[in-house]
Amino acid sequence: MRSNDTEFATLRWVGDVDGYLDLLDQTLLPTEAKYVACRDTATLFEAIRSLRVRGAPAIGVAAAYGVCLGVQGAVDLNEADFFARLDETCRYLATSRPTAVNLFWALDRMRQSAELQRGLVPHELLQSMLLDEARRIHEEDAAMCRAIGAHGAALLNDGDGVLTHCNAGALATSEYGTALALLYAAQEQGKHLRVFVDETRPLLQGARLTAWELQRRGFDVTLICDNMAAQVMREGRVQAVVVGADRIAANGDTANKIGTYGVAVLAAAHDVPFYVAAPSSTFDLTLVDGCGIPIEERDPREVTHGFGRQTAPVGVKVYNPAFDVTPARLIRGIVCERGVISPVTGENIRRRIS
Repeated sequence: MRSNDTEFATLRWVGDVDGYLDLLDQTLLPTEAKYVACRDTATLFEAIRSLRVRGAPAIGVAAAYGVCLGVQGAVDLNEADFFARLDETCRYLATSRPTAVNLFWALDRMRQSAELQRGLVPHELLQSMLLDEARRIHEEDAAMCRAIGAHGAALLNDGDGVLTHCNAGALATSEYGTALALLYAAQEQGKHLRVFVDETRPLLQGARLTAWELQRRGFDVTLICDNMAAQVMREGRVQAVVVGADRIAANGDTANKIGTYGVAVLAAAHDVPFYVAAPSSTFDLTLVDGCGIPIEERDPREVTHGFGRQTAPVGVKVYNPAFDVTPARLIRGIVCERGVISPVTGENIRRRIS
């Protein structure tokens, strides 16, 4: 992909049942746009774990294709061994990252689609059927993102300043994004928005990814450090905050990239509406509230040696949670493909999602 391309594919399946998954390596952005070919589950596992592919919806789609990688070469097995291979693949990929519920949702859907055909069709055909199911998940994600944008664009007015945190755009999904879908849809309606992008420490997904993505879409983009958000709000530059989500509990408590909770507190203090955008697959109605959401803790070197340079004393203790949980009471509305959930209550979520 050329560095000046305005359109890009976050992930794409190449070939037929014996094909492979191409991922845009997001660890190289914004200076290099390069694809990594995942021809086996081990390569995909590493890509998910190392954030070469990231964002809950994109991880889910990648995992679905990962199941297809896992059963390649299994046509010579008997049915029992084929399903054992399928189960092993799903269990393996499920350990790649713990917080994004879309990962588990996609793996469960792939497993169930195969189980529904067990004993009804030759297992040799299941490989092709699984690829079809992965492609449906991919296409449905793209459609859901566009629906999120259509529902959420009305929340943004011409001339608004919008603050984002982390990346929940096309890089985090199939093509259109979740949080950024609102911005894209508003832009398509002719609205001019000023977007303030939190750099999002420690891995700078806002600086490296969101700013890169929005620039290529022609937005008025201003990058700020995470600790500047309060000042920008205080100056009246922000009329709305829009973020994505990795898991949403039944009461609306929402897990997203670390720092999101702080942004929500600041938004409440400055009376700025705080919106979450996510597909219905991101809701985990088995969890009563956000206390049950598992929070991934990542390598301390992401903090002490960010991007290869030591910035902390040797031996210092580090706490590096990748996510935090924003209470539902701080969220003005949750935008999903089925509409806007506001106020954010368990009853309203069940009515819209169940």
